[in-house]
Amino acid sequence: MPAAASSQPRLILASASPRRQQLLRDAGYAFLVKPADIDEDDHAPMLPADLAEFLASQKAQAVARLHPHDVVLGADTVVAFGDEILGKPRDSADARRMLRLLAGTTHVVITGVAVVRAATAFFTAARVMSAVHMRDLTDAEVDRYVSTRQWEGKAGGYGIQDDDPFVTRMSGSHTNIVGLPLDETRRLLAHAGIPAPNPP
Repeated sequence: MPAAASSQPRLILASASPRRQQLLRDAGYAFLVKPADIDEDDHAPMLPADLAEFLASQKAQAVARLHPHDVVLGADTVVAFGDEILGKPRDSADARRMLRLLAGTTHVVITGVAVVRAATAFFTAARVMSAVHMRDLTDAEVDRYVSTRQWEGKAGGYGIQDDDPFVTRMSGSHTNIVGLPLDETRRLLAHAGIPAPNPP
């Protein structure tokens, strides 16, 4: 990747998600990848939107402690069915449970985004929400999808970019549903001193 200008801090993505990396790359950013090592289950009970922003902040801050002069971007996506939080499925049975729960309903996809530069005590965070309607699914359709293992590492047990995401309607940011709301990310990074390389 091209080196950033010397007057501009480096950007670090605190996520191993290939989808977030691809979105940032497509937007023209040069960045390093250093996934955060945090326990995503170690937190007090909270509402889905609060949890997404909290985990994004925890990820960014964990990596920023190791790289204080760089700008660190953290993100976390959760799927909310009412107040029930659907994170990444633990296994195929959990993925099957989530898909059966969401089938034929409208749910909310929430991504928290946090940007930290420890050396200058810079911190900002936000959350973006999108509504998604999923069509009815038969047990055979759920089983077939689960067998592809495309659900792995995806909140709610599916990805809108998958071969058949079952989504019939959505409102809000498409990139948010994929895992990184680019409009909000560009805004937060610009405040941290990293302007958008490809203005929308």
